[in-house]
Amino acid sequence: MTEIQNPILPGFNPDPSILRVGDDYYIATSTFEWYPGVQIHHSRDLRHWRLLTRPLDRAAQLDMRGDPDSGGVWAPCLTRADGQFWLIYTDMKRRDGAWKDSHNYLVTAPAIEGPWSDPVYLNSSGFDPSLFHDEDGRKWLLNMVWDHNQTGGDRFGGILCQEYSVAEQRLTGPVHNIYRGTDHKLTEGPHLYRRDGYYYLLTAEGGTGYDHAVTMARSRDLLGPYETDPQKHLVTAKDAPDAYLQRAGHGDIVETQGGEFYLVHLCSRPLDETRATETGRADGIHADDVRRSPLGRETAIQKLTWEPGAFPRLAHGGPAPAATVPAPDLPEHPFDATPARTTFAPDRLPIDFQWLRIPAPERLFSLTERPGALRLFGRESPGSQFEHALVARRQTEIAFTAETEIDMQPGDYQHFAGLVAWYGRFKFHYLAVTANEAGERVLTVYSCPADWPDARITLPIAPIPLPGEAPVRLGCDVDGAVLRFRYAREGGDWRDLGIALDQSAISDEAGNGPGNNFTGAFVGMCAHDTSGRGRPADFLHFFYEAR
Repeated sequence: MTEIQNPILPGFNPDPSILRVGDDYYIATSTFEWYPGVQIHHSRDLRHWRLLTRPLDRAAQLDMRGDPDSGGVWAPCLTRADGQFWLIYTDMKRRDGAWKDSHNYLVTAPAIEGPWSDPVYLNSSGFDPSLFHDEDGRKWLLNMVWDHNQTGGDRFGGILCQEYSVAEQRLTGPVHNIYRGTDHKLTEGPHLYRRDGYYYLLTAEGGTGYDHAVTMARSRDLLGPYETDPQKHLVTAKDAPDAYLQRAGHGDIVETQGGEFYLVHLCSRPLDETRATETGRADGIHADDVRRSPLGRETAIQKLTWEPGAFPRLAHGGPAPAATVPAPDLPEHPFDATPARTTFAPDRLPIDFQWLRIPAPERLFSLTERPGALRLFGRESPGSQFEHALVARRQTEIAFTAETEIDMQPGDYQHFAGLVAWYGRFKFHYLAVTANEAGERVLTVYSCPADWPDARITLPIAPIPLPGEAPVRLGCDVDGAVLRFRYAREGGDWRDLGIALDQSAISDEAGNGPGNNFTGAFVGMCAHDTSGRGRPADFLHFFYEAR
């Protein structure tokens, strides 16, 4: 029997929404502050997936300048009806404190690759919106509602439902709170299905950490009341701390051509050296801050059984997610592997790469000013929420090698560029070419290992002289919780810097400030010029490969 290995979308790919159109399957996932917005993967067999498109690619659809770390695009919902694709998404402008500014929008397209329309504004009452197309042709928007008046950790006020008018392009009629969740609390992530005379409501509960869960309820009437599944949680790893997949929750269900059912859900894979032991401590380097997942929240899949008139169940039994599941009875359809070495063509940035927040990439980089190279224009500091010249790809393996070659003549110490392992503004390791106070070119390391609120930048090595003007190769090797930087001058061998940095800090769980929990580790190229002069750095290629 052919099996599917989880996760099916490794690396930062959370909040999956799955859709089947004929023989094609699509999954949309959250991208948060990374631009363009929303990742859509494609499959023909639920086992092999390729990144197909990112539809939110212009300022009219998405402008995230000023959005916080782990703000931006939350929990998209992808559906198809009336001959077109419908995509709902949140742009989260504020996510800390008692209030959240969560603006929800709708875009449509005749084909999955576009063109995608300008957005229709829907509401701002909460996040995780989804669109349900009922059998009578009416359309309903669901989203969780944020109740800022509540004290403590649970400001999740239930699941709202309101009709959407296609003709008027707006929500219409009364707002109904159809489900307030269970005692597990933090009810969010709604998706609605109609089957066997019932409306089945799938939600996420317990927060997006290690208590996360998928909960189901159903009703004969769309507007309720909804009866919670007696089992309560369809999938969760909260009671299975040794399970391979942790933080399982926020799911969506698809039916195959042959009538089989599968659930996709987010999950994470904590590093072995940071998992808790029986005593609640860790075997590795983090005894007091266990379970760190640099790859962030990934997407996994589970096979379901769904008998008529019953609630669905995991096919393998119980609520704990499985590492492997039986594949559907479909022909295998693999895709070509992505080359490890990336060269830069003038027409477009390779699809694996994204940048931060800004809808005007020409402010950050050029693929034409130096043919065959990626030219980054040094913009604001690594702490910027506005113009930050960083182009990176997801870390998708626990152990990997990344390399680039940089051609740069720094004018002074305010101009620096290089190779970065990145999670957010307070979590990164940065191997940078810059200048010392005398204006001489040097190599240094900036490290910010999740030490909010101080956001302390450490310099773990003394600057290394880089005389001459020749390009310099920069590399990093990551093995679980350890990152090692290296470099090579023109015609020379690689030289290890002799330091081991904490890669587990480049993770959801590390630190205790804004930016925790929601994205994942990236590795890529960046340039900074805090003088405001926009001085460039050229990157001649990029290399990423699993170790």
